Parts: sequence; structure tokens; C-alpha cells
Amino acid sequence: MPARGTAEWKGDLRSGAGTFTAGDSISGDYSFKSRFEDGPGANPEQLIAAAHASCFSMALSNALASAGTPVDSVQTRAVVTLRPVDGVPTITAIALTVVGVVPGLDDAGFKEAAEGAKKGCPVSRALAGVPEITLDASLAS
Repeated sequence: MPARGTAEWKGDLRSGAGTFTAGDSISGDYSFKSRFEDGPGANPEQLIAAAHASCFSMALSNALASAGTPVDSVQTRAVVTLRPVDGVPTITAIALTVVGVVPGLDDAGFKEAAEGAKKGCPVSRALAGVPEITLDASLAS
């Protein structure tokens, strides 16, 4: 099933504005300020972060259930860093932080499964060109 998204931009870079739709029900506004100056609205990097966190959580949950340790919950935060590289805005890093509640699994097993999910989730694979993707994985205490 193909995933769909659309976007429209009107005006020049600094004073223009855009709208986006992801799927059938997710939509928002974006602008130069929301992307580069921490202004109100959304930006593409937030959508990438949400996609990565969602995909990773699903991949990790599936891997753990397949290994016989189904999860009660997996909560993932993704932070996408956008910085200029040679004067061009570039995604230079993604930091994944995941906390799981997995009965019957120790911390080492959770970290091992998380590393596997980081390598195997489709969004991680699509983002393989990002120079640094880090992972901090722990079980809830």
C-alpha cells in the first residue's frame, strides 16, 4: 500500500508559507520561521522524526514479540538535527531514545533488540545517508 503526502508552498522562501497533508488526516502549516527559526507551525524534520519514531517502535515491538517477549509498551522519541553543511541545510543527526516495558526481558536483551530494530526498520534504512543516528535504549524502571 503506497503512502501518500502532499505539500504546497506559496511565495518566496522567507515570507512564503506552505501546507502539507500526510495520508488522509494529518495536515499542517509550515514556514521559514517554523523550519529555521523555531517559529510556530510544523516542519519537514518533525515529520521525519515522527515517522522514524513510529517505524522504530513498531519494528522493535515486532522483533520482541517474535522472540517471545511481547511488549506492554515501547515509547520512542526521535530528535532530528538540521545544520548547515557547506552552506546547505542538511540533516546531520538523529537521536533515538526508547523506553520499553517488556515483562521477562532484561536490559541487555532490550538493548540488543533495539539495535536490531534501528538497523532494520524501513525508515532507518531510508535515512541511512544521515551521518549519525544514535540510540539510547532502556527499560522503564
